[in-house]
Amino acid sequence: MFDDLRDLYQEVILDHGRKPRNFRRLEEADREGRGDNPMCGDRMQLWVKLAPDGRLDDVAFQGKGCAISMASASLMTETVRGKTQEEARELSDRFRALATTGTCPDCGAALADEMERLQVLGGVSEFPSRVKCATLAWHTLNAALDNTGKEASSE
Repeated sequence: MFDDLRDLYQEVILDHGRKPRNFRRLEEADREGRGDNPMCGDRMQLWVKLAPDGRLDDVAFQGKGCAISMASASLMTETVRGKTQEEARELSDRFRALATTGTCPDCGAALADEMERLQVLGGVSEFPSRVKCATLAWHTLNAALDNTGKEASSE
């Protein structure tokens, strides 16, 4: 059963890596962030359009990188859409914990469905050099939400 689950996770990562969702420029964005992983050359630009109530109405990205980087960005854009900025940041923190440890400590019921969906990337914790690939999109999202204009790095 464990091998079947691992195979399923790999299929999801490959699918999102080959055909990333929300891979487009978002012309009417309110926020923008850029990310770079100098260790492997992954680069991305991310756009956020906020709804009148401050929720993330739309999130899109463009860039180049490995399957893990692209899959993480694709899953991230789907997962944070409709969330408040605070919820998106909380998801980002929890995802980074998942990517570095393989588990999500204190992943309460509020974001349980989202974290279950992101669990496919939990295996990167076994490969420290790949953690940076998986977290680049999330660092870039935080840079966009901060709207600092600085480039995010997964270092």
